[in-house]
Amino acid sequence: MMDIDANVGAEVILRTKEGKETAVDLYSQDGIELLTALRLKQMAQFKTMYEPTSLGMRLIQVPNDIVAMQELIWKVQPDAIVEIGIAHGGSLVMYAGLCELIGKGKVLGIDVEIREENRVNIEKHVLFDRIELLEYSSLRPEAVQHAQKFCLDAEEIIVILDSNHTTDHVRQEMDLYSDLVSANGYLVVMDGGQAFVSDIPRGNADWKLNNPLTAVHQFVKENDGFEIDPHFTRFS
Repeated sequence: MMDIDANVGAEVILRTKEGKETAVDLYSQDGIELLTALRLKQMAQFKTMYEPTSLGMRLIQVPNDIVAMQELIWKVQPDAIVEIGIAHGGSLVMYAGLCELIGKGKVLGIDVEIREENRVNIEKHVLFDRIELLEYSSLRPEAVQHAQKFCLDAEEIIVILDSNHTTDHVRQEMDLYSDLVSANGYLVVMDGGQAFVSDIPRGNADWKLNNPLTAVHQFVKENDGFEIDPHFTRFS
């Protein structure tokens, strides 16, 4: 970390290659929002979200989301967590570990493809007794039915969507799995930040409109039973 002087009145100035400048007071709300936005772009460019691990397992999440998820799970004290999109399995293990501390709860991981190495690592983990895996497309009726059965006796339920990040796919998952969420539970859509990183060197112009955040806004607008909780987006 750089040791720099930044006293009262210091400004952050962003200058694009076209010469456009944005200058904000470092110690202001605008300063917070600018630095947060720039940090997200850096994390996406350098794939920082691939680095964290939880209880020995890699999870692909930005650090702010990891903090928010442990807050959310501790708040809800869920009996069942359904996560769609599991990758290396680190988030499954983190959620299972929190369930272990709470003293109840189980986690269902659904993915269209579970790589053999990842499956082996998940199944041999000490917390696997709280985890169930299903290798199936989340959009297939069989996957939805399996999730419904998994949650059948649960009072508090959290659903986490973290698979294909196109607007259409996320919206379909929200429509299919939102009914599982309990009255005090949450429907969590990961990687909405894709909407803000289309312009990074390794970005894709399509991300600006085709992203999970667009699906969230569509869904909330059309479903009165759901609203965005600013407490869990306060780091973004």
